[in-house]
Order: sequence, then structure tokens, then C-alpha cells
Amino acid sequence: MTCEFDPRSVLVHVGLDLVGDALMKLPFVHELRQCFPCAHITWVAGRGTSVYASTLAPLVKGLIDEVIERADIGLHPRAFLSRPLGGRSFDLIIDTQRGGATTLALKRIPHRRFIAPFARFLFSSRRPPSGYRPPLSLVRQMLDLLELAAGHPVLTPVVPLMDGGPAFVEAAQALLPPGPFYVGLAPGAGGRAKCWPLDRFISLAHRQEERGRMPVFLLGPQEEAWEAPLRAAVPRARWPLQSEEAKVRFQCSPLLTVALGRRLGAAVSNDSGTGHMLALSGAPMISLFGPTSPDKFAPLTPRLALLTAQSWGGSEMERIPVNAVETALEDLLARAKG
Repeated sequence: MTCEFDPRSVLVHVGLDLVGDALMKLPFVHELRQCFPCAHITWVAGRGTSVYASTLAPLVKGLIDEVIERADIGLHPRAFLSRPLGGRSFDLIIDTQRGGATTLALKRIPHRRFIAPFARFLFSSRRPPSGYRPPLSLVRQMLDLLELAAGHPVLTPVVPLMDGGPAFVEAAQALLPPGPFYVGLAPGAGGRAKCWPLDRFISLAHRQEERGRMPVFLLGPQEEAWEAPLRAAVPRARWPLQSEEAKVRFQCSPLLTVALGRRLGAAVSNDSGTGHMLALSGAPMISLFGPTSPDKFAPLTPRLALLTAQSWGGSEMERIPVNAVETALEDLLARAKG
């Protein structure tokens, strides 16, 4: 679709990008490039770093032209004594944050169009229709800003499936060779309150073994203390991310997890960065939610089933029964076969 506005330079301001955040934002990044194919796109992390400049740089190659980290825009009163970013100008600025100081600081950058949701778009060049309410989904909120910038509707996309690249594909095949039907189990998350209990994952792993499947535990660096008890409980399981290949050669790169996801017949994950990595692989996935909202944080992937603790009367992850996860997994696999 042709945009009514054809900027040659675009600045997108975010707070920071951790792995999970950045993976969730990929649909926005893809649509941003679709809307402005000829623009030089600068991604600015105002309050920290962005993994788009490091571990996830391969995923945004050709989509983002420049990443600026720790820009500190609007964080200090002295910042208002000069223009941010050394006086650079941009045709389009999209501020995805809602802080007043940041919005006012960004507005000092010379621009043609400025989109910012702060104070109900008070300082924005364009505003949504009267009565607009921001959607719960963080991705959809960002896409709504892009709609205002581009001047036409932007549908919510599903990010194209990814495999991480040839080196990662080769390594994943060596770590999970052909033969078994692999079921990925990702028991970690950014906060322990978001974690389904380990004994439930162990029970689910045993049930998958009874069905002739091979459990594959996907543990990040923060969950390495769980490796010993899990190995003792499920000794036949696979542990690809604990391999020397993963740690030494690939430095625990998220792209290896994406490639491993392509080797899985299915996966079960908490609301976590690992879950978003597996979503990029396209593996049929069960996503478990408790204290966080699936409306905001659910992965965008075509074969997904959501289970929430609220269905069993509360927000605690232990409310989700093993039987319910097993049933949902079998239903998901049956649909995938059909």
C-alpha cells in the first residue's frame, strides 16, 4: 500500500530492548520497513541498550539501518539546553514511550512529522479518532502509532518464520538429530512468579516419554541451577543449550534457540523470552500465563494455544494442571497434523 507520507529518514524511540521485548517488537519492525522501504531507519534506545545492536542484529538486517543505544533523551534537565542527537534532523519521529520529558525532548529534534502517545497524543502531529483507546497488545499499540505515521491501516502481521541462519541450522541439527519426535520444554522466565512449577514440567516430560517422544529441556543461563535436578528426574531428556557447542561457539545466542525450535515437533513454554524465540521457529506451542496478561504478551505465531491460571481461579502458575497442558498439547498436535 502506498503511503501518503514518504519520509527519507525515520527515528523510532524506545526505552530499551531486552531479548523478549525485541522479539515482540519484530512485527512492528517488519511493517515499519514495509511502509517506508526507502527510508533510513534509526532505532534509538533512550534508557539502555538494544539487542538489535548485538545478539539480534541478524534478525533486523535490512530492516533497521542504525541503532543508537543509551541516548539518554529527556533523562536530565540539562538535555533541554541542546537538541538531542547532536542536532540531527529526521522526516519522521515515532516515540513509542509515554514519558512527558522524553516526548518534549524528542520534539526538539527537527522533523516533518512527530508521532507520540503521551498525554493522549497532545504533542503529536497526528492523532487517532475521538474515543480511541490503546489496545492491550503492546505490539498493536506500536502498530497503531505506525498507522498514524503512514496514514493508512496497518494489519497485525505474523513475523515470517526464521531459522537463525545456516550455522545455527547446522548446529541445531547436530544437537537434535533426525529420528525422535522432540517436545521442547522451556521452564524458565524473567520472574519466578511466571514459572510453572518444575515438578509439573517433569511430570509432563514423563508423559511425553510414555508416548514415545523425546523431551528437550531449554534452559537459559539463569536456570542452570535447575539442570542437575531435572537431569536426575528425566535422565533421557536432551539438553542442547547446555552443550559446549551452545555455550562456547554460540555464546548462548537466542538465534540458536530459534534454530532448535525448527527441530521440535511441539513446545511448552512460560511467558518468557524463550517462548518468543520458539514462536519465531513456527513450532506448535503451548504458552502458559499466570500473573502476566496474554492479551499484552502472547507470542505472534500461527500454531499457538494459550492456557491461563485464571481459568482455574487465580493468577498463580501452580493452578494450571498437568492434565490440562497435556490435553492442550495433544489437541494442538492433532490440529497441526490436520
